[in-house]
Amino acid sequence: MTLEVEPPEPPELEFVDPNEYDDATISADGEEIDYRREELQAFLEEGAWTEAFDEWRADTDLEDREYEIARDLDLFAGFDFFWDDFADRVGYHAPGIPEDWQAREYHPELDTWGTVSSINAELTEFGQIVSVTLKEEYVDWEAEYEPPEDLPDFD
Repeated sequence: MTLEVEPPEPPELEFVDPNEYDDATISADGEEIDYRREELQAFLEEGAWTEAFDEWRADTDLEDREYEIARDLDLFAGFDFFWDDFADRVGYHAPGIPEDWQAREYHPELDTWGTVSSINAELTEFGQIVSVTLKEEYVDWEAEYEPPEDLPDFD
């Protein structure tokens, strides 16, 4: 089932240390890291966001009501994308509805944990699609990280 909606605007990427997220760890070795957010922001605006959204929209399990909740909560603006040189990938952090959504009366249409789980899972899936789209179609740089030569060979 294809979700028949227009893509939201891409997020504004700001400096956040990805190590502050519960779902990301970036090896820094005490160095200043260039997360290349300015370049990634440009790629999102040039079409990566819309391409990824179109791909996600074609296969998402979200229904219109769940999508509208995510839009009402401005969750798409909460995505973060950053270059992870160590892993040679575009890392991401997907926003989500917090566990205390019931106590906070987070949104009047949120009524079940199933709805919350579905929205959070689909946002994570969308983040992965954006990440892959950026890396495969837009990123034209190589990782600068060089592993030490004394690493064991696991082949």
